[in-house]
Amino acid sequence: MRHAFHFICALVLVALGACATGEDIAAQQQAAVRAQAAAATPAAPLAAPAAEAAPVPIGPDTSRDYVVGPGDVLRINVYQSPDLSLDARVAESGLISYPLLGQVNVGGRSVAQVETAIADGLKKGNFIRAPQVAVLLVQVRGNQASVLGMANRPGRYPIEVKGMRLSELLALAGGVSPGGSEIVTLSGVRDGKPFRLKADITALFAGGQGDDPVVLNGDTLYVERLPTVYIYGEVQKPGPIPLQPEMTLMQAVASGGGLTQRGTVRGLQLHRRNAAGKLEVYNPRMDDVLRAGDVIYVKESLF
Repeated sequence: MRHAFHFICALVLVALGACATGEDIAAQQQAAVRAQAAAATPAAPLAAPAAEAAPVPIGPDTSRDYVVGPGDVLRINVYQSPDLSLDARVAESGLISYPLLGQVNVGGRSVAQVETAIADGLKKGNFIRAPQVAVLLVQVRGNQASVLGMANRPGRYPIEVKGMRLSELLALAGGVSPGGSEIVTLSGVRDGKPFRLKADITALFAGGQGDDPVVLNGDTLYVERLPTVYIYGEVQKPGPIPLQPEMTLMQAVASGGGLTQRGTVRGLQLHRRNAAGKLEVYNPRMDDVLRAGDVIYVKESLF
């Protein structure tokens, strides 16, 4: 009986192993089929890398290069050719006289363009095989603008860059002097017609709301004097006071140094001319806004 029992157990184990082996083989066959199907299916193409943006060439900004004009003096140097190195003044026609080349048109060109024009002429004429030309602007006479009025350094100034702005010209003149107005006037000629423009310097730099026009050859920038009010009577510093925009009577009294020991704000008098030019007397409030030409009288206190 014992041997029969062991024999039966052995048969059972063999049967179970056969079943397990059959299942493993089936699983392996299924895995192989899936692998073959995956290999037969073409792989999705990889996304092409994004094309890099072409680099933007960076070069010198020549948009504001000085443009040669009549009256300018150019110093021309040609390497290893001292006979061709000279100073030349630009004629009213924009021409200069240059050895071997005759009349060369330089008016309206930048210094770099003048160098190229002379070098090309020497090379094409077979005078020099590879000329190296350097041009230096010695004197600026052809492009100038004037600054007049209440500027710190009034005078004539060269327009050394193309497209110079009003603010740049005013900076060359040292800005507005004390007592000068923030309202300036630029006058000249545009398209053959008289040109005149008023610009507010304060608005120009306060958020860029003002107009900053381009200055051209022959323009004149005039800085006006601030309008004036006058104060006299019992104040520390009687006399004229520059009228600032929206200045009040209280600010004018403060600009006059304040009241003396005998002064009083009661009974202040304001003398002002009306539209007809007639002088009228007012009893103003301290927050009243003054006008150009107003005269303030501060009375003496009775107590």
